[in-house]
Amino acid sequence: MTSTSLGQAAARRERVRAGLARRHAGERLFRAFGVVAIVLALGFVALLFTDVLRKGIPAFTQSNIRLEITFDPELLKVDPAPVREAGQSDADYRAQSLAWQRQVAMLNWNNVIEAGLRQAAPAGYEIDARQILTITETDARHRVREIFVADPGLLGETVTVDLLASANTDNWIKGNINRELGDAQQQLSAPARALIDLFVENGTISQGFAWSLFTNVDSRSAPASAGLLGALMGSLWMMLIVIVLAVPIGVGSAIYLEEFAPRSRLTDLIEVNINNLAAVPSIVFGLLGAAVFINWFRLPLSAPLAGGLVLTLMTLPTIIIATRAALKGVSPALRQAALGMGASKTQMVFHHVLPVTFPSILTATIIGVAQALGETAPLLLIGMNAFVAAVPATPVEQATALPVQIYLWQANENRNFFEPRTSAAILVLLALMIFLNAIAIFLRSRLEKRV
Repeated sequence: MTSTSLGQAAARRERVRAGLARRHAGERLFRAFGVVAIVLALGFVALLFTDVLRKGIPAFTQSNIRLEITFDPELLKVDPAPVREAGQSDADYRAQSLAWQRQVAMLNWNNVIEAGLRQAAPAGYEIDARQILTITETDARHRVREIFVADPGLLGETVTVDLLASANTDNWIKGNINRELGDAQQQLSAPARALIDLFVENGTISQGFAWSLFTNVDSRSAPASAGLLGALMGSLWMMLIVIVLAVPIGVGSAIYLEEFAPRSRLTDLIEVNINNLAAVPSIVFGLLGAAVFINWFRLPLSAPLAGGLVLTLMTLPTIIIATRAALKGVSPALRQAALGMGASKTQMVFHHVLPVTFPSILTATIIGVAQALGETAPLLLIGMNAFVAAVPATPVEQATALPVQIYLWQANENRNFFEPRTSAAILVLLALMIFLNAIAIFLRSRLEKRV
């Protein structure tokens, strides 16, 4: 081999080495970019959850006031509760009871609460009636009245009652309000703030789990007692409607399009439109629901039935596309083997192909339902942003939903109190979605083992 050939071979080896070095450097750079992308994604998710947890966890505790309430006859000038006489009809007794309850409702129960607060305060503490009543929630009088109505024999007696502190009191105790601000910028008067601090020191006011967040409905007159029960039940009604309607219709449509429908321009057009519907913004489905279900079919405004139908329309494309993808993933050999054994096409689909796709279909269904659970825009357009202070017993009664309740709370003027409560509602919604996804993963693993 000549010196020229040796030089050319050496040059080629150098070029190969340089090329390999560049490729290896490119691979290392690509891996580094991948690691950075993953770290950034996880960092943003962690930042989101950390911020929501930091703001929301304090809202799961609430300030309670333990008072000795005396049902003083001097303050409660009311007739004795009616006693049913022998031979008295149910209607007459009910009328007497309602008349007595109306009389009880007309009493000034704030005086009873004020007396309890003054008894718990240091002797001779100077504070007027309006200021001292700002320490308890405005619905405290209803709570005390209900105790008396349930047991009229308490007249003249003293009982220990736990009452909710007001939202402003809760803000002051938790430090949501800057204590260095002047009196003009504070939501409570100086005597009330000082008395609250005394109550915290002597144990009259304590922190407990905020059960009202889960057992009460929304409230504008008593913010501290506002809860998620009505919104939670509204969301559950809507999810039930979505599961009952979207799952059988979506799975059935996918089975027909994939297994039975002839290949034609019509089926191609249907497939294209289904794929397009999956990318349509959710607010468009809200407009469609308002036009069809509210204006045309005259369904009740702000009812879970209308909301569930809108979310069903939105979820159908996701279920259809996922089910068709699962059916396409089944090996043709399974179909051929079933038909070769004498099974009809229907038997082949429902007895052999469909059971194999159950895990994927179930996962897609639950994920679609979880996505619908978090939708807000379509529900706003059918009136579910209305203030509803009741728990819907049926899907045709007015209600709201968890995402809409979050939207309403974050716009509340009492930002110091409702910002943490909004984050707490977000945590509840996230917990429900994580629970649904966990069910999907569990059922998928169980069904995959059986298959």
